[in-house]
Amino acid sequence: MDDRSLYLVILAIFWFLARSGTASAKSTESSPVPAREDVSREHKWKLQDIYQSDADWEQDYRHLKVTLPTLTTFRDKLDSSAQKLYQCLHLRDELEQIFGKLYVYARMHQDEDTTNPVYQALADRAAGLSAEVSAAAAFINPELLSIPVTQLADFRRQEPKMAVYGHYFDELLRMQDHILSPSEEELLAQASEILRAPETIRSMLTNADIKFPPMLNEAGEKIELSEGRYYKLITSPDRQVRKDAFTGILETYKQFENTYGAALNSSVKKDVFSARVRKFDHALHAALFPDNIPVHVYDNVIETINHNLAPLHRYMSLKKKALGYPELHLYDLYAPLAPVQETPIAYAEATTIVKEGLSPLGDEYTDILQTGFTSGWIDIYENRGKRKGAYAWGAYGTHPYVLLNYNHTLRDVMTLAHEMGHAIHSYYSHKHQPFQYADYTIFCAEVASTTNESLLVRHLLSKTADTQQRLFLLTQYLEQFRGTVYRQTMFAEFEKTLHQKVEAGESLTPSLLNRLWHELNVKYYGPDVVIDPEIDIEWARIGHFYTHFYVYKYVTGYAAGTAFAEKILTGSEEARRKYIGFLQSGSSDYSLNILKQAGVDLSTPEPLEAAISFFTTLLDELEELLAK
Repeated sequence: MDDRSLYLVILAIFWFLARSGTASAKSTESSPVPAREDVSREHKWKLQDIYQSDADWEQDYRHLKVTLPTLTTFRDKLDSSAQKLYQCLHLRDELEQIFGKLYVYARMHQDEDTTNPVYQALADRAAGLSAEVSAAAAFINPELLSIPVTQLADFRRQEPKMAVYGHYFDELLRMQDHILSPSEEELLAQASEILRAPETIRSMLTNADIKFPPMLNEAGEKIELSEGRYYKLITSPDRQVRKDAFTGILETYKQFENTYGAALNSSVKKDVFSARVRKFDHALHAALFPDNIPVHVYDNVIETINHNLAPLHRYMSLKKKALGYPELHLYDLYAPLAPVQETPIAYAEATTIVKEGLSPLGDEYTDILQTGFTSGWIDIYENRGKRKGAYAWGAYGTHPYVLLNYNHTLRDVMTLAHEMGHAIHSYYSHKHQPFQYADYTIFCAEVASTTNESLLVRHLLSKTADTQQRLFLLTQYLEQFRGTVYRQTMFAEFEKTLHQKVEAGESLTPSLLNRLWHELNVKYYGPDVVIDPEIDIEWARIGHFYTHFYVYKYVTGYAAGTAFAEKILTGSEEARRKYIGFLQSGSSDYSLNILKQAGVDLSTPEPLEAAISFFTTLLDELEELLAK
């Protein structure tokens, strides 16, 4: 997952975070970003838990290449017997499981240092193998759909082992109108690597090639500006530091706007092409269909937020008044509302805070959390060439992994809780589901992570009645909401507009992209915020636009996470049990059904409206505190 700047928190360390005997982490902003080899082993993830060495990776790679042709021997034979059908599906799953390990190992090694040519090559080979695996298996679904429904039902009765594929068969029949002939599916599979080119180009430009200018920090020291350090700088109490970081980052992207524009234009065209080839109404329909999400759910997110921009405008007005500026600029949005002692949070302290905040999830959950902290699941600190932001990932049969760029702020503590939500969701689903259903859908992916964040913030709020401390905590939660709900909905609206324009035959030029982005910022932030011209290029920073119609799921996930946190904290043991059941479900049913069974119905606007109501309640308290 790309730059996780979704949870925009105010830089503040509170009295109750400190513990005796805990060493404070030193700020590293005045020192160069270290090389990968200079990072201590205990701060790196243990990818040898996937493969002990590159040689072991090569062995599995060769095995998969040799075995793949065996899969194609089942072509035109799936209707011959139940046993033959099961053997084919079982072999496909075995090969895909091996491929998952190969791909994850190669890509995560590349993400450690995107400039490393060894793992650039390994990741490129893994990407090429992806196309081969997809092409070899491309005949299966079309051929399955050619088998009469009654005959397929007989096969399922004849071979008991076929029971595991029940939901898969049901899903296949639902997708029937959008699955092409075997030869067409194979052709598309072979083109998959080419179709990923826009995202690959954007990633390499952002993570490996772009160099940001130096700038001065609060102490007047020259520092190296980077995406990993940007959040800490944009939350500085020094307005000039915030402005310099803001302009330094965005003006650098501006230098490459034609390249970024061409990449995004090509990516959207790829989405539209894929949707049309598969006979979907439009790209949004195609993106939502695999998760069985009605288009009205996406539209409801945009409509509900557009009807509720007043609370965000009110928040901006309050922030402007509290800061005392005649004009509130975009680089002021992350400014702390009062002076704060900037004591860095050591990583060890962060793990303690997260574990305490998530204790309502139960002993089993926190035991798994502790295992993740101490067993090489996490790559902690920034190094030169490392992929920016944070994500959780992994392969079936191994423990999950988390990539961080930890920089000792409260925002980084929140990111740790967020990513471990993803990781433990994967841990539970892999443990309780077979390979076929172990990976939960993207629609469900952000629920566990935002539940963790909501629990942690409420835990911190519960620890103090002090006015200043509560002010910072309230602001942190409101910023998180702004960054997750309002900002991601703005992203979702931008994406929808881009795809509609390409579907209407328009080209996405940089000037058009800049104009659309500027207009959305004006609408969302309201009359009390100056929309600086530098922001027009910000769309180039957003890697999620290359995974089309993804970001709205942060909004629905946040709404669900807020609801689950409330149920866990105020409900019975049954509420916690249902939530853990959600984590264990993987993709064994449709996403909306899994969430509804756990107690949250996202087919209605109610969860999002309830989340906005909670935002407004906290806004009322913030206004009261500012009036004192």
